[in-house]
Formats: sequence, structure tokens, C-alpha cells
Amino acid sequence: MRAQPNASKDAVEGLGAEASGQRYLKVRVRAVPEKGKANAAIETVLAKSLGLPKSAVSVEKGETQRIKTVRIFSSPSIGSALYGALEALTGERDGG
Repeated sequence: MRAQPNASKDAVEGLGAEASGQRYLKVRVRAVPEKGKANAAIETVLAKSLGLPKSAVSVEKGETQRIKTVRIFSSPSIGSALYGALEALTGERDGG
């Protein structure tokens, strides 16, 4: 995912792509990028957007970079609901 700290609102903005063709989920947060504040806000925004507890989302890689890898923890019983939520956020089916 691609983070935009210091934004005017907290929101998942959909999909974007780099010039290389790599795709990412765009997430805006109002938090500043210092001492993990923006990363914590990203976890909160993604969790809320997916209907999961905040503890179910964590930034795994790219703590100090715009492009980040996040891990989403869920039980198998809500896996299909999670895919549905991701499809609704991105507007795409089957991972694009």
C-alpha cells in the first residue's frame, strides 16, 4: 500500500500504480510521519475500512517509506467477507 501522511482526511482512496506497473492501495492519513504516528493511523484506517479490530492490521515492511507492506490477520471464517471488503475498497475482483 502507499501512504500519504499529513493528508486532509483519513481515507482509503482505492488503487494506484507506479510507472513500473506495480499496483498499490492508496491510504491517506492526517497523522504526521514521525515516531510511528502515521503507521498507527494507517493500521486504524485500514482496520476500520475492513470492519476488523485495529489489532488485526499491522505494518510489516516500509515503516519509514511511502510504500508499505501490511499484514491482515483474520480467521478463516471471515476470509470471504474480507475479500469482499477489499473488492469494495479497490473496485476490483480476484486481486486485479
